[in-house]
Amino acid sequence: MIKEWRRRRAARRVKPGDGRPLRPFRWWQLLSRALFYLRLTHDDGRQVVYAVDVMHGRTDESGAVHAHLYVDGRQHARSGLPAAFPVHGGTVEVRTSVFGLRRCHYVTTEGAEHPLVPDRDSAEGRRAYVDRAHPELSRWVGHLSSAVLVVALLLLASQLGEQLTRPEEIARHVGAFTSPVDLSKWGNVLVGLGAAAASTERALRLRYHWLLDGGAG
Repeated sequence: MIKEWRRRRAARRVKPGDGRPLRPFRWWQLLSRALFYLRLTHDDGRQVVYAVDVMHGRTDESGAVHAHLYVDGRQHARSGLPAAFPVHGGTVEVRTSVFGLRRCHYVTTEGAEHPLVPDRDSAEGRRAYVDRAHPELSRWVGHLSSAVLVVALLLLASQLGEQLTRPEEIARHVGAFTSPVDLSKWGNVLVGLGAAAASTERALRLRYHWLLDGGAG
């Protein structure tokens, strides 16, 4: 019920596009742009190519980041994020996190979900190539990213527990907790950088968990 309410709310943000052509992906946009494609066959047998274009960090006057939907290379619609674009047979849903896209999926009217295909020159496309060409390496990288986030979350929780139980009036009732790991300032910086890198790697695969990646953000 909540998911359907969010979907309807996102759909109300969709505005008509101006028909401008889709610009090709450039190498210098690796960290600032996400571009995904969806090919659908309409009832008349015609194949249509949809594209979702998101420029990270580019906001409007209200501070909102926008997603743009292109149909056969022309801008068809735009929306603030999170976005829900109506397309043939369903909806394209787009959501972002601090580290990139957390969702860019085609959801059919029957409820099936399919991730869109990233542009091969984008950061997401290059990560997808590694997954296809070196699946074992890709799997280990994914496991490493998850492990880094788990460790960072445990360290954060232990340090937070120590800070919360430090006041005498609280320690008197629940006891004082001492973190088993005492990191230096630079140690905390390195853990934070590692967590950011891990969440960025997961965002390139459209992976997101509210506790792991949300905590890193």
